[in-house]
Amino acid sequence: MGDFKVKKGNTFPLGVSLTSDGAQFSMVNTTEEEGGIVLISKANPRIRNRIPFPKCGRMGNISSMIVEGISFDDWAYKFYEGDSEYVDPYSLKILGNEKFGVKNDEEYDLFSDYDSEEFDWGNDRVLCTPFSESILYLLHVRGFTGHSSSKVKHPGTFAGIAEKIPYLKELGITGLEILPCYEFEEYRKPETVKKSADYDYKSDPFGKKVNFWGFQKGYYFAPKASYAASGNPCTEMKELVKSLHEAGIEVIMQLYFPDDTKGGMIQDVIRHWVMRYHIDGFHLKGNKIPITLLATDPLLANTKLFYDYIPDSEIYAMNAKPKYKNLCVYSDEYMYQMRKFLKGDADMLQEFVRLEKRIPERTGTVNFITSYYGFTLNDLYSYDTKHNEANGEENRDGCNSNYSWNCGAEGKTKKKTILALRERMVKNALVTLLLSAGTPIITAGDEFLNSQNGNNNAYCQDNEVGYVNWNTTKSALEILDFTKELIAFRKAKTFLQLKEELTMLDHVSCGFPDLSFHQEEAWKIDLSGDKRHIGMMFTELTQAKKEKETALTVGTRCTKLYYVALNMHWEEKVFSMPNLIKKAKWNLLLTTGDEGKKEEADGQIHLTVPGRTIVIYEAK
Repeated sequence: MGDFKVKKGNTFPLGVSLTSDGAQFSMVNTTEEEGGIVLISKANPRIRNRIPFPKCGRMGNISSMIVEGISFDDWAYKFYEGDSEYVDPYSLKILGNEKFGVKNDEEYDLFSDYDSEEFDWGNDRVLCTPFSESILYLLHVRGFTGHSSSKVKHPGTFAGIAEKIPYLKELGITGLEILPCYEFEEYRKPETVKKSADYDYKSDPFGKKVNFWGFQKGYYFAPKASYAASGNPCTEMKELVKSLHEAGIEVIMQLYFPDDTKGGMIQDVIRHWVMRYHIDGFHLKGNKIPITLLATDPLLANTKLFYDYIPDSEIYAMNAKPKYKNLCVYSDEYMYQMRKFLKGDADMLQEFVRLEKRIPERTGTVNFITSYYGFTLNDLYSYDTKHNEANGEENRDGCNSNYSWNCGAEGKTKKKTILALRERMVKNALVTLLLSAGTPIITAGDEFLNSQNGNNNAYCQDNEVGYVNWNTTKSALEILDFTKELIAFRKAKTFLQLKEELTMLDHVSCGFPDLSFHQEEAWKIDLSGDKRHIGMMFTELTQAKKEKETALTVGTRCTKLYYVALNMHWEEKVFSMPNLIKKAKWNLLLTTGDEGKKEEADGQIHLTVPGRTIVIYEAK
């Protein structure tokens, strides 16, 4: 036991916590074997002190004790039960995996450590940006700035993201969704593989594959050490969160929990990140997430919780609505249905209308065209089929149903007509996404044509395939400017920042419905299978700033109308636009391709839109 003095602990919290005279250690022990801690010298890991928990310090299956006079500047630790030692699952910091992807063929050990460095949060707090005002951006810590083209001082780290905050702010996003950034062993053998008695980990080619994404059981309370440039992942992540908050950007963490993870553990993890790191929200991944428990936790009332299913009837009383919407449905329904609509599949208009205007009554909903799994937006219109040969699984891995289209050539091409069509398809996808009623999510790099060379499952690609290439070609910069323009447009228009779903009623008594649909004839819509085009008109009521406001004036208020014509057919289509009052005109705001033609005939305004093109008009 050495010079350490031990006394009975107070059970909670689990893991390590500082006391006035030392540190309390608490662990769960469901066995009858003796349990305790192993103190390991940081200067020389061969120096170890084994200290058992006192029997009087056990309550239920929790053992605890206070070790007096210990300094975590000198000591790391592990827990033990009988002859088995293991890392504390509640570790605030992990030692031994500071460099990503170098432990493949080496014997190595992990140790638990304590985050003892004080941090000044100042006046920092969670931002609570409403879903209606949120524009999210999905990234991987290492992949976001790992490529040399990112031109940051600290590539692939929390600090690297911090260096890109001016870019993120200029882009206009309001929140980052970050793939797993808690500590995990990127070369751990998948649990689904059965090990025989003569199994040799080092000779197994699948076992040598890096888990770049990190979707496995991890050390959930500790930031990933290899994602820190400073050597202190805890402080570096806090600095990142604080800096993002100062820029008005929320932080949403992805957390993956295997089916055997206890609900209490999941709740502890989320509370930890909220209280210790000021995290704004979580995208929860796993089949057995206790979402009702989490959604009714009063500590998490202002914390965004994203999950693929929200049982709101179990969470809220009948007819009750939340004061602050913090629950959000996160599924890939919108992604797959909109991909089919955008490439011109038949019988998709009804789904387009349903999903484009969808806002659940008591929760939010997120919309995205691409994600970390599947094609990038550039690849979605450059490849008909996946190309995952580099993953070493003979292209069997990854989704086969991508609803992609190569626009006439598989992969890279120099044909100008194909390149122009691809750019138009990318723009169509961005417009559709950013005009949808739900909360949009953009995958990092899509805004400047990042490519993974047709790989739709880059889970093991810790290289240029899995990294974002900060493309600066003319086409890439054009798409980037287009994305910025779209985001600014969305943030400036109240009809795109909705708390409730639009109806085809005139709620503001201005003479036009809040939302209406049109095709060859104004005010008439046919959603049958052979139709691939639709016009949408939105009404925006604003306060008039001066007498000669350039809009349709109703008293001191002014009504602006926006007409969005979406033609996903390969041939041009004619739309009829609603008639306006005298002197008011439809003026072009945006087009993803050629402008098309607008002419008046028979008392109607007829708009001809080229194939695979979206145009937006404003009434002034």
